[in-house]
Amino acid sequence: MTFDPASFVFSQPSEATAIRASTVLPARRENVEITTEDGHVLVGELAVPESGEITATLITLHPLPTHGGFMDSHVYRKASYRLPALAGVAVLRFNTRGTSSPRGTSGGRFEEGIGERFDVEAAVRFAAGRSLPKRWLVGWSFGTELALMYGATEPVASQVEGAILLSPPLHRATDVHLKEWAAAGKPLKVLVPEHDDYLQPAAAAERFGLVPQADVVGVDGAKHLWVGEKYAARVLNEIVDEVTAKGAGPEGLPQEWNGPVATAAP
Repeated sequence: MTFDPASFVFSQPSEATAIRASTVLPARRENVEITTEDGHVLVGELAVPESGEITATLITLHPLPTHGGFMDSHVYRKASYRLPALAGVAVLRFNTRGTSSPRGTSGGRFEEGIGERFDVEAAVRFAAGRSLPKRWLVGWSFGTELALMYGATEPVASQVEGAILLSPPLHRATDVHLKEWAAAGKPLKVLVPEHDDYLQPAAAAERFGLVPQADVVGVDGAKHLWVGEKYAARVLNEIVDEVTAKGAGPEGLPQEWNGPVATAAP
């Protein structure tokens, strides 16, 4: 059965609630379908603030589906649970071609990052069609390859503000793509775990030296998958600082919520 985000059951606690991994804050959430130019239907979810302006929009590109990556990879799931309420940020998550999650399975098959170009273009086109403002690509691992390969050229480049990269391996993305980002001049924030399995901070700083505007941030203690609430929260704070004028604040995003909450299944 396809997961329906409307199935979250919210209650009003008598006091402020600590925000934990499974805490879901209020938002307007809907299942969406995104059609690519080569005819595949990608399944996803859009979460936007319940009220007020949308301060920015994240178009998330998930880790490698052949190694367990999908739209519910934990940092993106937590972004959709929290950021609409805490920062007014809209979060679009979707499964790239051939990828499955509780939301469902996207059409097509995994194409090693080549056919996925159509997925990136379709997701950006969908967000623009919904008039979601200040659109940013957010890639994680394999998703960073997609952002780097296809984000700095048309038809995507003119439709996004920039990109945030989590744990970039720089396997498929080459110096050619980095030079395209340099030429585009769009912001590129690069979060690199100290203990990454593929590319660690010193090497990342050297590789991204081709992009003058790239902001490479090494994160002490973190690993490629950003396991642990401490590291997931750090990523969300960095994202909000980059994409919104207000930012996450000197203490980071709130760790408690005084309002309706729901709890996601583990």
